[in-house]
Amino acid sequence: MTLLRDAYDTLLLDLDGTLYKGPDAIPGAAQALASLPQRLIYVTNNASRSPLDVAKHLDELGFVADEDAVVASSQAAARVLAERLDAGSAVLVIGTDALAAEIELVGLRPVRTADEKPVAVVQGHSTATAWPNLAEACLAIRAGAIWVASNADTTLPTERGLAPGNGSMVAALRAATDQEPVIAGKPYVPIMEDALRRSGSRVALVIGDRMDTDIAGANAVGLDSLLVLTGVSTVDNLLRAKPEQRPTFVSFALDSLSSPVASSDTEWRAEFDGTDIVLSGSGDPISALTAAAAVAWANPGFGTVQAKGDAAGRAVRVWNESFERVTDGAVASRASRTEIR
Repeated sequence: MTLLRDAYDTLLLDLDGTLYKGPDAIPGAAQALASLPQRLIYVTNNASRSPLDVAKHLDELGFVADEDAVVASSQAAARVLAERLDAGSAVLVIGTDALAAEIELVGLRPVRTADEKPVAVVQGHSTATAWPNLAEACLAIRAGAIWVASNADTTLPTERGLAPGNGSMVAALRAATDQEPVIAGKPYVPIMEDALRRSGSRVALVIGDRMDTDIAGANAVGLDSLLVLTGVSTVDNLLRAKPEQRPTFVSFALDSLSSPVASSDTEWRAEFDGTDIVLSGSGDPISALTAAAAVAWANPGFGTVQAKGDAAGRAVRVWNESFERVTDGAVASRASRTEIR
């Protein structure tokens, strides 16, 4: 019996929305990763905390992590700048002290005002970022400073729902400067390269809850991916995904890593009737979803998914409840046989 994890020696794991939401672990996530033989590398777009603090938080939530297993967008952003600037160059930091520390670690000089004539601006998520901070960055960028953003996630998941992410603040500066930043985090290559170097592997599976960052990042470097429906991306997002954001696998939860891979399910049938996708048959809800996804991707602009029969109706109801923990019939299914790279 082939399990989803068997083809990989390393798992590149997203954090927010995949392992935890806000301060709390997603139910069952730590147990799903416990005792796996694969190396676990934690890859986060959140630049607000140091890798050590991230590792401590993961340990507190029941995951096994150390500082060396954490790859953060703050580190990727600092590396991007270090490759472009002379040692000791002033970099205006819009973000936390943890981001400033990463800038210092690569031999650059973090500053907090445009009056210090920074040659670059680095921007990462901080709940304390406000107009005065953005104004300093705006002045520096307009004066010619290189602009690097740790990531462009417009939202981030919290225990109360989606809140503004670093990308929302990036959008404000983009509007104020008419400039585009270099983005170091997912889905862009710098952080993915850092993660692969840290892992020492090219046989890795990327796991995350966002198709626009985690899945697109995997596709950007030619890696397989698993979308878990525990965070930002929804079933509707999956069905309407652009080719560059389509995952290799999809599941409701991380316990699918230890489940058999079902490449097809002959009991489900999905057809496009010219307007909607009609789903019929029986079986587990994930196989139903992947059958529908294959047809949806071939027919962009479809209306809705129509369930034909009681089993299909139950499957669609499970999809609609997919942000809750699903414990029945956990089968990891290939999202489609369609080429996605």
